[in-house]
Amino acid sequence: MSDLVGRLRARGWRMTAQRRVVAEVLDGEHVHLTADEVLARATARLPEVSRATVYNTLGELVALGEVAEVTTDGRAKRYDPNARRPHQHLVCSGCGEIRDVHPDGDPLAALPASERFGFAVSGADVVYRGLCPACVAM
Repeated sequence: MSDLVGRLRARGWRMTAQRRVVAEVLDGEHVHLTADEVLARATARLPEVSRATVYNTLGELVALGEVAEVTTDGRAKRYDPNARRPHQHLVCSGCGEIRDVHPDGDPLAALPASERFGFAVSGADVVYRGLCPACVAM
């Protein structure tokens, strides 16, 4: 569980009812919702939440580093509340489902010094692609 709401409270983030419901919708493991999915789930819980509030709140959460924007293969941006725990993503090429994965080892170790071209490399974003069980069964 990401415990997004707890992290935001610990930071002293102003927790209005609208912001709280957006954070609650995002909280959890393997959560990778689009802004429209966040909006739909938030308005189901709190009908007065506006589209602008959801988009602005998502932008603030990304700027705070509490939520990561994930973009894969030209699909809509998705929002990942597990921004604090290093991980990679497993993406279904069929339906677009995204799962967090935590493989052993350092992905930076796979990049030899000769391929760094003098860069001071600070991170790596690894995306594994394939078909989820539902798409394989089709």
